[in-house]
Amino acid sequence: MIWIDADALPGTCREILYRAATRREVQITLVANRWLEEPKSDYIAAKIVPQGADEADDWIVEQCKEGDFVITADIPLADRVVEKGCKVLTPRGRELDGSNVKEALSYRDFGQDLREMGIQTGGASPFSTKDTQKFANALDRWLTKNM
Repeated sequence: MIWIDADALPGTCREILYRAATRREVQITLVANRWLEEPKSDYIAAKIVPQGADEADDWIVEQCKEGDFVITADIPLADRVVEKGCKVLTPRGRELDGSNVKEALSYRDFGQDLREMGIQTGGASPFSTKDTQKFANALDRWLTKNM
């Protein structure tokens, strides 16, 4: 099962996931706090959660189980689902698991601390074609290994 934190997922990643779900016959569930138009497919579902901070995150954590795959850019969510035995893929193609999620969380928290002190950190670079390709390749590797 693939769970997708869909509120901020780039459209190119969403399209890759739709094609992969149909081609590999794997169930994906998009979770968001707003309506998403997903293609009609037996393998693609959407769950709309109430508005509010972490509503989608909390729902994903409640539903996922060991061995599932979670797509998210949210590092605190990644940390929570990794603790349950899930693997994580960010939209930029970074794979997170028990060996590296705490480091990613530490970097994220450090950057947030700097921003709160008024220090400009520059933020993330714009989402690129290279990011899309890294995402597609990492997704394909996971599907090949696990499906």
